[in-house]
Amino acid sequence: MDKQMQYVRMSDGHEVFVTTFTPKEQVVGHFHILHGMAEHSTRYTSFAEMLCEHGYFVSMHDHRGHGNTVDQNGQLGYFGEQNGFARVVKDVFDVLQTIRQGRNLPPVTLFGHSMGSFIARRYIQLYSSTLQDVIICGTGATTRLHYVGNRLAKALAKTQGPLEKSHLMNDLSFGSFNQSFSNVKTSFDWLCSDQEEVQKYIADPKCGFIATNQFFADLTDGLILINKKGENSRIRPDLPVLFISGSEDPVGDKGKGVFQVAQQMTESGVESVSVYLFEGMRHEILKEPNKQHAYDIILRWLKND
Repeated sequence: MDKQMQYVRMSDGHEVFVTTFTPKEQVVGHFHILHGMAEHSTRYTSFAEMLCEHGYFVSMHDHRGHGNTVDQNGQLGYFGEQNGFARVVKDVFDVLQTIRQGRNLPPVTLFGHSMGSFIARRYIQLYSSTLQDVIICGTGATTRLHYVGNRLAKALAKTQGPLEKSHLMNDLSFGSFNQSFSNVKTSFDWLCSDQEEVQKYIADPKCGFIATNQFFADLTDGLILINKKGENSRIRPDLPVLFISGSEDPVGDKGKGVFQVAQQMTESGVESVSVYLFEGMRHEILKEPNKQHAYDIILRWLKND
C-alpha cells in the first residue's frame, strides 16, 4: 500500500493534516475516518491498514485543535473563535473534495468515532448525498446535562476567557465514566480494557488533554443541534447507517443512548439503520483485545449494506 501525509488548505485558509492509504490492487471503496476528542487520526493507522489490505482507499484527518493540525496552525483543544462545530463539519467536506479531486474513487463511507461520530451525524444531515453510507461509532444521546453544560461553557468562556483550559467542563464531561468499572488503575480505564493501550494513550502528549472553554461551548452547541428531529429529517432516506458501540461504553450509556439515537434517526425517515453492540467492550472498540471481531463486523456490513 502507498501511504501519504500532507496538509490540506480549508476554504477559510486553515491547514489540516491528512493521511491517505492507497491499496496496490483495485480500489473497492473510499473509507474516511473522523477521530474523537483529545486524540488524533494516527491512532487509527492499524485500522486503516487493515481496510487498505481489503481494497479500500482510506483517508483520515486531524480536526482543528487536534494532532498534527495543531503543529501547523491553531491551539490544542480549540476549534476557533466562532461557530467551531460548524467549521469542523465543513472541514470534512473540504478535505474529501480535495483528496478525491483527480482520483477515480468509489463513493465515500464516512466513519466517525466519539466526537467524530457527532461530526459525522451533522455531516449526514447536511451532505448525505455525497456518501455511500456511514458508520457511527461510540456515539451518545443528548441529555439535559448537555444543555446545562452548554450554558456553563459559554459563561466560562466569557468570564475566564475562551482559550482557558476548562478543568471544570472536563470533570463534568468525563469524571463519572470510570464509575461502573472495577479495579480501575487510571482515569482513562473507561476507554478500553487493554491496559497497554490505555498507557499508550496516557503517554501520548496529543491525547487526553484538557480542552478550552470555547471548545466545550462549540461541542455542546453541536450536540444539541444534531439531536433536533428536524435536522435528522434532512438525511436522505436511503442512506445506510450502522451504529456500533461497546456494551460497556459510558458515552453511549451502555447502549441505551446508542439505541435512542438510532431510533430518532429511524423515526425521522432513515430507512436502513442497524445497531451492533460489542459485548464487554468499552469506548474504543478498535483498541480492545478482541478488536478483530469489530473489524470483521465492519467489513461484513460494508460488503452487504
